[in-house]
Amino acid sequence: MTVPPRVTVLGSMNMDISVTVPRLPGPGATVLGSAARFAPGGKGGNQAVAAARLGAQVRMAGCVGDDDFGGRLIRALQAESVDTSAVRTVPEVASGLALITVDPDGENIITVAPGANQAVGESEVSAACAPPVDVLVISAEIPVTAIAEALARARSRNAVSLLNLAPAPSGEAGLLAGGVDWLVVNEPEAAAVLGCPVHGLAEAQAAAADLAASRPGHVVVTAGADGAAFAGPDGSGVVAGFPVRAVDAVGAGDTFVGALAVALAVGAPPEAAVRAACAAAAVAATGQGTQEAMPRPADVRDLTGVTWPPPPR
Repeated sequence: MTVPPRVTVLGSMNMDISVTVPRLPGPGATVLGSAARFAPGGKGGNQAVAAARLGAQVRMAGCVGDDDFGGRLIRALQAESVDTSAVRTVPEVASGLALITVDPDGENIITVAPGANQAVGESEVSAACAPPVDVLVISAEIPVTAIAEALARARSRNAVSLLNLAPAPSGEAGLLAGGVDWLVVNEPEAAAVLGCPVHGLAEAQAAAADLAASRPGHVVVTAGADGAAFAGPDGSGVVAGFPVRAVDAVGAGDTFVGALAVALAVGAPPEAAVRAACAAAAVAATGQGTQEAMPRPADVRDLTGVTWPPPPR
């Protein structure tokens, strides 16, 4: 890439507290696990790091608390050359926290305490939508009002918007009514929007088609290790997952989103962009941790054979 694509992320930043357990606990159960690991995370922060490692010029907009975790979150982004000038420190508020439990197969359970992410508002939306930006990524761990305003501004300025509706908030139908260029959801999130179960790649393909038929723009439904389905005005299809030995799937979905944003920003067509994002996500699942496991172009090529970045149209 002679000119780095420009990606802006409006979203959450959390400190991840991770524990590996022999099995995921059921209701009322206690399971002893490993020592706790503390690492920077949050969907927005993760997507920003993923995009930066894959060659984008990235700007992060969001909020952290005025605690030690907030400082660590900002420094971690700066270490990846992410522009943090639009990250606001909120006085007397704790930074967001994510409690993550991971089993030996890489499956996980995540509980998030939003903290300062709930303060994201007008100033962060304005900063995120200010030029220059090729793709605006919005994650859903921030207030719905901020998401709606950012989508509206992106439409008015003809900026490419990519909304990761994770988790799917209540009232998502109104949020999506005006259209979004790219909507990315996983199986449970697609089920929440559609009101019916979604399991496996075939049902993900049907869900993507249903979601694309009811609103403008492209839709991607990810199906974990099985791959992803996409649908939209430029066609539809499925991309099979890449066979890798998963160690920790936490952050693989965020890697997918960050990678998709970069692929779209360089002009890749839908199928090539989704395939490249699947490859990057698969590589991320082979490493321990979240941001530290996110790949660089050579990692994607070496493990999947996919050349980064994908070619433009």
